[in-house]
Amino acid sequence: MRRITVGLSILFILALVLLAVSRAAEAQQSAKMPRVGVLRVDSPPQEGLDAFLQGLRELGYVEGQNIALEIRWAEDQFERLPALAAELVRLPVDVIVTHGVYGIRAARDATGTIPIVMGLVGDADGYGFVASLAQPGGNITGLSFQSDELSGRWLEILKDALPSLSRVAVLWDPMTSVNQLKALESVARSLGVQLHVLEVRGPEDFEGAFVAAKTAQAEGLVMLASIVLSRHSKRLAELAARHQFPAMYYIRRFAEEGGLLAYGPKASDPSWGWRRAAVFVDKILKGAKPADLPVERPTKFELVINLKTAQALGITMPPSLLLLADEVIQ
Repeated sequence: MRRITVGLSILFILALVLLAVSRAAEAQQSAKMPRVGVLRVDSPPQEGLDAFLQGLRELGYVEGQNIALEIRWAEDQFERLPALAAELVRLPVDVIVTHGVYGIRAARDATGTIPIVMGLVGDADGYGFVASLAQPGGNITGLSFQSDELSGRWLEILKDALPSLSRVAVLWDPMTSVNQLKALESVARSLGVQLHVLEVRGPEDFEGAFVAAKTAQAEGLVMLASIVLSRHSKRLAELAARHQFPAMYYIRRFAEEGGLLAYGPKASDPSWGWRRAAVFVDKILKGAKPADLPVERPTKFELVINLKTAQALGITMPPSLLLLADEVIQ
């Protein structure tokens, strides 16, 4: 009987040891699971976020198995971003992925050490997020397109479509479009075009801006790149149609929703930036430093013309411009 008792005691001890080892292994695995903070300026549905998750899956990451995600939505309330960024830093997370000037600025102000990946932003070096695109030099890297370089081209294309154009309204967000406006003003002077700059900080300013443009007798409209405007592309395209404005936009989505012209990066779908952001996250989790990861920028651009909108506005598109178009929406 004593031998049986001793044997059972040994088995019991072995079971406890195995349980302890198993729990220790689980704890160690859990401790090693990287935690990625995602700071979204907008609100669900998950435009861009699904692309980011797909990008992670393609690199072998599965949420809950070998990577943990902490997602925070500002729901278009930009004033919430600093608190949400600070929350991610306190957790802490191993890397923060965000987008737009507002989101990146909030993340940058919250931490100077946790790596930050830009899902997509215009003019990253111009806003001081990185020292340069080739050598970021700090804790921020990711995707950027040079919106300041494009803004002059937007006016040139609109002028090509409407050769007699002399007065142009400009919708701009002063928080994100300062460098774009400076470049646009320079090109406007060379083309002999007068600009009527109209400030928009949110949807509540849209209607008034179009009325002001009409009052100023603007003959066309250029919209400068801003995440505030991107979030309301359909409404802005509808306002341009209602007020009979030939308008130039910075991403193809506007033209698809009824805008006259769009010229921008060929991969201008916001999900492109988020999908590529997964590559940066992977490199950082494997030991790379943001300071050493060059910022990626689009190298191919596309011109989209909505011919249906042109006809509604009574505009005959020059054949030379139609030949340059990457896509003509009938």
